[in-house]
Amino acid sequence: METRNRYENLARQVSAIGAVKRGMARSLPADCPSGSAVVLALLKRHGDMRMSRVSELMAVDMSVSSRHVAHTVDRGWVERLPDPGDKRSRLLRLTDGGRDKLAELDRRLTAMLARNLAGWSDDDVDLLTTLLARLRDSFGDCRAHHA
Repeated sequence: METRNRYENLARQVSAIGAVKRGMARSLPADCPSGSAVVLALLKRHGDMRMSRVSELMAVDMSVSSRHVAHTVDRGWVERLPDPGDKRSRLLRLTDGGRDKLAELDRRLTAMLARNLAGWSDDDVDLLTTLLARLRDSFGDCRAHHA
């Protein structure tokens, strides 16, 4: 296959991943849209952080991340605490309720993937996981290019 066609076909398949992402989002509970789920996952992975860091990691404008964070705070999944390094700022922290919600989200997403990939071999699932991680690594830190 010539190089141009190879990358055109790849571009089509990567674009089609949007359908997979939408399917994953539909598996989330109604009270936790995908943006809120991302906030919870970021706090679990990176620990307490300021709103500006959440925006940076999500690669979105502060107004977008603020909306998602407000949703998680309103539900008691995240709390805002004074930043000891700067009393004018707040740190976001995952609460026990947030950890419980994240565990529920993980169970739902895992079950959805297991259902949809039931006909796949373990080796194929492992290969897909490896290749997706490699693809992501090939693009580096896309957040650095976000404007």
